Amino acid sequence: MTACTSPSPTTGLGNDGNETGRENETEQRNEQRNEGNGRSQGIDHYGGTDSTGRTDRVDRPVPPPGCVITADGSYAARLALAGQSWFPERWTLDGPEPYAVPLPGNQPEEPGTEVLPMTDGRVLIHRLAAGRHLFSLLYPTGPGTGELQLGSVEYADPSTELRLLRPGPCGERAYALAVGARSTTVWLVVGGAFGPERLAEIPGRCSGGVWLDGAGRLLALDQELDGRTKTVAVDLELDGEVSPLLQISDHSNDRLLLADPESGLLLIRSDAPSPGQDRLGWGVLGSTLPVRFPECLRVPDGHRITPFAIQPGQILTPERCAVALRVDGARASWVGVWRPASRQVHHLAAPEGWLAGAGLWSREGVLQLPYANGAVRCGVARVGVSWEESVEVPQEDSQGGSLEDSPGTEPGCAGAPVAEGAASSGDSPTSDAVSSAPAAARPVPLQQAPLEGRMPEEVTVG
Repeated sequence: MTACTSPSPTTGLGNDGNETGRENETEQRNEQRNEGNGRSQGIDHYGGTDSTGRTDRVDRPVPPPGCVITADGSYAARLALAGQSWFPERWTLDGPEPYAVPLPGNQPEEPGTEVLPMTDGRVLIHRLAAGRHLFSLLYPTGPGTGELQLGSVEYADPSTELRLLRPGPCGERAYALAVGARSTTVWLVVGGAFGPERLAEIPGRCSGGVWLDGAGRLLALDQELDGRTKTVAVDLELDGEVSPLLQISDHSNDRLLLADPESGLLLIRSDAPSPGQDRLGWGVLGSTLPVRFPECLRVPDGHRITPFAIQPGQILTPERCAVALRVDGARASWVGVWRPASRQVHHLAAPEGWLAGAGLWSREGVLQLPYANGAVRCGVARVGVSWEESVEVPQEDSQGGSLEDSPGTEPGCAGAPVAEGAASSGDSPTSDAVSSAPAAARPVPLQQAPLEGRMPEEVTVG
């Protein structure tokens, strides 16, 4: 393995793009890019087969999101399509209305190229060429695209996979994960002094990548060792010190999907409550509450549910954090909204051209879903949720697009909302206690301390 520093900054003046072609991008093309991008994005095998030969309900990998959004919601980045050519595109989301800036280079990008927005408006791009992983920062300059080359990483073993991690909380640094045959390496690719910087090496093959704090110090990774997957916390400021984070039982496979550093809410996937079959659950960092697996988050065969955004700002009430869910069926994908204090999932139709799996919550509880279609090149649909009644989908977007009123479900799905019988069955707590980790708090599945305000039948008393 070698890391190379970058040469002097260069400016590339590439294809200017075809505006008509860009505006005619379709969801089908986005899905084609997602399928080609799945391996390079390092998508976790929640829907596939793991090293133990087990399979869950959906025998295919989770597609990557249609775009990547900074932690503060100021920018997004994606690969867009003009004709048959892919090019990076940056979206500005923190203004009065969103707008897109194309960042084409000297030649079209490969479908598996990764992009990640920074909070200063630049876009990190990760390319693979001749076995070398190349990193650059793109930015608009006059009529073309400026490119600051950051350096490269090269592995002698061609089977080593390297992917970008999701944006860090500070937005000024960016990280990558290199998964080898026996170990996994965390790289700092933006924010180092001399090009890509190796921060930590963790035994085993790791997947996932969830930030546990607001400073970008603690990173949760799903570590596969001896045929089992458990989540560990990596302290990037202590030479990559690794400590256990999520170990529900000795024989379970436990993964962390999403975390909110403010409230401590965690979204977990584990087969602890149903050996051989993964289920979606939730816990709270540093809490004595049990890890719970709500019945309303179960889906029928052939479907998959993946959380992609948590409402911030609920510091003392994690059970009131709204969670956005991507629901994939055999023929369509749509959006679900749920929170731990609720006992049902509300389903709604995604806007036409939704960049599937992408979105964020405002602190006020408004879900924002980015989309692009033939009529709207860069749009954000805003969805207000009334938890006391039903989900409301306003006829609103940023640039004239429209949104369906009615929730969208697919025949054979669990329904919208979930049937009353399923909601009344409550949550399934885990039974084994978990000790606290030295480097980070973690969910403790005890049998006491129910949440305030929850229904009596949801309480498990030791």
